[in-house]
Amino acid sequence: MKRANIKYLLTCLIITIPLCLGSGCIYIETPSPPPSPPPPEATAPTSPEWTLPPAETQNPPLPDLVSVVAKVKPSVVAITTEVVTYDIFNRPFTQEGAGSGWIIAKDGLVVTNNHVVAGAETITVTLADGRSFPAGIVGADPFSDLAVLRVDETNLPAADIGDSSKLRIGEWVLAIGNALGMGITAKEGIISRLGVSIPVSTGQTLHDLIETSAPINPGNSGGPLVNMAGEVIGITSAKLAAVEVEGLGFAISSNTANPIIEELVQKGYVVRPWLGVVLYTVDQYAVSRYRLAVDKGTLITEVAPGSPADKAGLAVDDVIVSFADKEITTAQELIKAIHSSQIGQEVEITYWRGKTKNTTHATLIERPPP
Repeated sequence: MKRANIKYLLTCLIITIPLCLGSGCIYIETPSPPPSPPPPEATAPTSPEWTLPPAETQNPPLPDLVSVVAKVKPSVVAITTEVVTYDIFNRPFTQEGAGSGWIIAKDGLVVTNNHVVAGAETITVTLADGRSFPAGIVGADPFSDLAVLRVDETNLPAADIGDSSKLRIGEWVLAIGNALGMGITAKEGIISRLGVSIPVSTGQTLHDLIETSAPINPGNSGGPLVNMAGEVIGITSAKLAAVEVEGLGFAISSNTANPIIEELVQKGYVVRPWLGVVLYTVDQYAVSRYRLAVDKGTLITEVAPGSPADKAGLAVDDVIVSFADKEITTAQELIKAIHSSQIGQEVEITYWRGKTKNTTHATLIERPPP
């Protein structure tokens, strides 16, 4: 008999097990367990003389942070503001704020964040050498959170601007600014992520941000993030901090900021397409309050008279769900879609009015100056 057949019969043997109850016995048949496979044969060593390669310790030079700070610090400024606000009894009082900025042109132009100077009654710029100057706003853009100031002084030390598209994750950077309003300080870190988008306020999201491990504190906003060549590759703009989360610093990339800065200097504002609506992201409150037929989209709360939205027949309480063939689920998505369009472009808009779904067309125009 062949060996394979013998092996098959052995695996199928029946073992009879008696089970006795009282005076009688019952015989139960159960198959015998298959034989255990033989252990694998040991593999002969293929390289009896093999050993781990020797460790090669390399000590690459550390970045020269001292030289970078020495180059950039004279171009960084501390910004202090005074804002008139009101207490619970509607009594006015002056509140001070602190931020940072950097000199982009030797004739007195200073770049900072819009939120640093928004609503300020007075703005003071203090240079690294201790000199202070009153400053005025040349232009500001809340959508990108950028602003340009001017001081009445010339021959100032302007910073060099770098190409943020060449950044690599892991690259060393320095955040220099007026941390905690205590004067110009420098904090080192690396590039952690690129092309980041984060919400910074209701209905506003900043895009193409640089995430860095460099510690960023209140007062750093508006200051430069620089590479090891001492070039500005970002404008510090936000800090994410939460329980059990290490602080994450963010900066607007220089390549995103540069064209906006140019427009602010040239025109005082940024030219963008305009639809002429005020928006609110649809949520459960809006669905219940306005008895909406959809639970996603953006609710129109205001329509500017004579605007493209007005001419297209859009009205308060309409819910936009599609814009230029793009699905819209939030107000921020619609704002981004509008800004991504062209002035003079005709766009198709799908919206709900009550229980009826409608479609209209609007021709976008240039946003009116602020």
